[in-house]
Amino acid sequence: MRKLFPTLFFLLLITSCQGQNNLIEGRAYISKKATDNITVDGSANEESWKNASWTAKFVDIEGDKKPKPYFDTQVKMTWDDTYFYFYAEMEEPHVWAKLTERDAVIFYDNDFEIFIDPDGDTHYYTEFEMNAFNTVWDLLLTRPYRDGGHAIDQFDIPGLQSAVQIDGTLNDPSDKDKGWSVEVAIPWASFKETTRVSSPPKNNDIWRVNFSRVQWETEVIDGEYVKKKNKDTGKNLPENNWVWSPQRAIAMHEPEFWGEVIFKENPDSKDDFYADFGSEEVRQVLYDIHRKQIQNKRAHGTYSAEKDSLLSQESFQVGRKIEWLIQADQYRYHVIMQHPFDAGIYWHIDETGRLWKEIRTNE
Repeated sequence: MRKLFPTLFFLLLITSCQGQNNLIEGRAYISKKATDNITVDGSANEESWKNASWTAKFVDIEGDKKPKPYFDTQVKMTWDDTYFYFYAEMEEPHVWAKLTERDAVIFYDNDFEIFIDPDGDTHYYTEFEMNAFNTVWDLLLTRPYRDGGHAIDQFDIPGLQSAVQIDGTLNDPSDKDKGWSVEVAIPWASFKETTRVSSPPKNNDIWRVNFSRVQWETEVIDGEYVKKKNKDTGKNLPENNWVWSPQRAIAMHEPEFWGEVIFKENPDSKDDFYADFGSEEVRQVLYDIHRKQIQNKRAHGTYSAEKDSLLSQESFQVGRKIEWLIQADQYRYHVIMQHPFDAGIYWHIDETGRLWKEIRTNE
């Protein structure tokens, strides 16, 4: 266990097909509890927002493999006993939106998106999207699409609040804007039926969160914003995907790569937070195995029990030997892996992609 210092990041282990270990920087953020009442108006004028830190600026969803975004995006987070609050500012010289119907596919417009997995097991997580009209799309994912999950579009976040402020004009190509900001309040009550963790969270609890900004290339035709097209195919140019915590690929629905949000009950507290890097490394090794098992099932119709083909290294990055067991057949698999520092903690993953922790007190 190590202290988490003010410059917040954690390292995500990725084992490449060549067997080499690569580390990417995953984001982390300390969310301080609000000290005053917050009005969701898109402005973030309250003292709690002034005291909240900005996240790092967004990067391309694929990380360092792609150029940095050409417009800045940053987020703040705070919370109280009723809501989890988000405030985002997006640099944008031409603010536009078209979609006005709730639960439309909002990323067909430029949008801002929030992803929340309270217990970090990658199952039953919330996705929220909104455009500059404050048109929203909220849905519940039973599990990632790769694991046979599906989106529940009928899910509406009860008590949701959202607002937009535009620094400029909307849908007016004749001028140049500065950008747009969004403010969102998601009630803790909306998570209670889909997670086993405390909602609202307790001091030092960690939730998995990520953000995405979808940005389309546009041009002005007959006084309107129109998406640019590929001259050869006639299809729209692909959208840009800018995120807080890099996903290594164009794949937001791999929750194991989302960032960590640490909730602090007392904003002025000087107490130390200890980050469990051992569990984080176990988590990433297990999900690397899981992604390989998905490939095995697709290619061969069965899961593999061959350890050497699933995990090339014998030790964690922290230097401890990896102790693990696997069972697998045509229909399912189950891996158990021991914590590198605490012999009483075991992490599990199965063919559904669900991750869970077991504590054995007799170890």
